[in-house]
Amino acid sequence: MTTFTGKGVYGAVALGKVSVFKRRETTVKMLHVDDTEAEKARLAAAKEAATAQLQEIYDKALKEVGEANAQIFEIHMMMIEDDDYNESIESIIDTQSVNAEYAVSLTADNFAEMFASMDDAYMQARSADVKDISNRIIACLSDSDTQTAASDEKVIICADDLAPSETVLLDKDKVLAFVTAHGSSNSHTAILARNMNIPAIIGAGKAFLAAVKDGMFAAVDGYTGEIFLEPDDETRTRLEQKQKADEEKKRLLQELKGKENVTLDGTRIKIFANIGSVDHIGAVLANDAGGIGLFRSEFLYLESSDYPTEEQQFAAYKKVLESMAGKKVIIRTLDIGADKQV
Repeated sequence: MTTFTGKGVYGAVALGKVSVFKRRETTVKMLHVDDTEAEKARLAAAKEAATAQLQEIYDKALKEVGEANAQIFEIHMMMIEDDDYNESIESIIDTQSVNAEYAVSLTADNFAEMFASMDDAYMQARSADVKDISNRIIACLSDSDTQTAASDEKVIICADDLAPSETVLLDKDKVLAFVTAHGSSNSHTAILARNMNIPAIIGAGKAFLAAVKDGMFAAVDGYTGEIFLEPDDETRTRLEQKQKADEEKKRLLQELKGKENVTLDGTRIKIFANIGSVDHIGAVLANDAGGIGLFRSEFLYLESSDYPTEEQQFAAYKKVLESMAGKKVIIRTLDIGADKQV
């Protein structure tokens, strides 16, 4: 038995065979081009195709994880049209006379490095989003498919990392859990895992990725962040019992949904949830929270390359208020300090 530890992002236990997720990578080479205008036209066509793909993914996510979580892909579509992002790509094409694939790849590296160097953990996690949309554009430029074949049986997906689009395209009926060597608990992938109710561990490390192989039996403890490859009988029995106890506890909690929280002396208590994004509404509703005690609205600034407009802020607040259907929502107007960059 070999044990690895990462960060659990959804508390649950899973046991089963491993399937190692292998992304079909596109090799990007720097090529000289004579006609930079034609290259920018290729870029525009690829962006249009990438946006169409994201729209399809958004539609799938809308059905499976709800509008609040599907908005991740609306954000990705907006990022594709971001002025700074596109100006960087086109400037590289114009000044270096290089192919669009290389310009997108270089811009992605620069932006990802910029986000990764920020002090705020939420902004650091946006590095993965930039890479995701950039890889999609490059795949469209190269006319290649970035997806890997799906498994025919229920498995624990193990990967270097998973992009949000790759996560939502997983067949939930075939995925027992997923474990990644890298990633952040603030990433959109982690948010999706929580809202798709998939046991997930991120940041298990390079050594885990080197050790895990297709077909291995593994046990995942999303509470402790532990992954056991080829667990011994004692560990397997312990986690199977924990899994059964967990399922029974969740069943009992589900029976309490829709009922008031009342103490033995008749005092009524409302349990509210705190959220940092519209993305979190799905979990709030699923767990029957009595309201939102704190809506951290600074996310509107932190996840955008520019200050949000009044219309964008209104749309976010409206979405939350409509979703809560009359329940109390307390909005914190802004909490931005030296630890966050806007």
